[in-house]
Amino acid sequence: MLVEMVPLSILDLVRVTEASGVRGALDNARDLAAHAEGWGYRRYWVAEHHNMVSIASAATSVVIGHIAAGTQTIRVGSGGIMLPNHSPLVVAEQFGTLAELYPNRIDLGLGRAPGTDQMTLRALRRSPAAAERFSEDVSELQMLLGEPVPGQSIKAIPGAGTNVPLWILGSSLFGAQLAAEKGLPYAFASHFAPQQLIAALRIYRRYFKPSQQLTAPHAVVTINVIAADTDEEAQYLATTKLMSFTNLIRGQFQLSQPPIESMDNYWSQPEKSQVMSMLARTVVGSKATVARGVADIVTETEADEILVVSDVYDHQKRLRSYQLLREAFEEHG
Repeated sequence: MLVEMVPLSILDLVRVTEASGVRGALDNARDLAAHAEGWGYRRYWVAEHHNMVSIASAATSVVIGHIAAGTQTIRVGSGGIMLPNHSPLVVAEQFGTLAELYPNRIDLGLGRAPGTDQMTLRALRRSPAAAERFSEDVSELQMLLGEPVPGQSIKAIPGAGTNVPLWILGSSLFGAQLAAEKGLPYAFASHFAPQQLIAALRIYRRYFKPSQQLTAPHAVVTINVIAADTDEEAQYLATTKLMSFTNLIRGQFQLSQPPIESMDNYWSQPEKSQVMSMLARTVVGSKATVARGVADIVTETEADEILVVSDVYDHQKRLRSYQLLREAFEEHG
């Protein structure tokens, strides 16, 4: 049973596959969001990554606009914008514009990592040292999206007064501490870096200070879920994810690959160990299997919301994965 059934949301990496191309990936994201809206998912987030051929969401605010235009009620946002890559003013203007176009539907999740390599970071015209100003940049962004104060000489237009809700994203204790200090909702990236999940949640809840945006902690746990009609089919579909992470640790960036029957000849034992450690918060299987697996994570973490990545190669099977997960919640909640 899924304890006090928590809201489900989606984090989409907008994967470019060997079959889809970039335009297909973007349209698939919009199609998935429309289905997710009908199935009752709460929000749909996309993430900022650069110089990665398999991810089409580099221009994150543009992608959010594309998805929001194809939906009616689901919240759409960033999971996240890598704030050290940008000036807070530019981010405020972009998300202020989105908020004017799609009122009360836009989320602004913020991360401190660059979402790319150091060479690309320099091409973005930002210094690696920009991450050291993350806390100050978050405060500046809050100011720019809030109501202007007397004497404020620089305003985000659009943006000022929209009060787009901010989220802090992270995979370490730093983000938990910052989210608690600023009284913001917090999303932990346990879909690829689960090691400090429990410690981070404990810190966030213990030190949370109520704010104008949020009166009580709201902790989101991001996990991988791949569901299919049988456990065997789900395990087969999951090899796409396993290959992507194996390639990642090899420093190889390539298009998302179709699933294979066995990983035995694809990875080495050390690679397997590293990938499985990174993907420890992953639930793969039939509807009943994912119901039990997600319920265990909800119980362990006391998550207020689950953000789901379902990295399935075939678009129709990816839709099916999210549909089965939603049905599992409805039937076992």
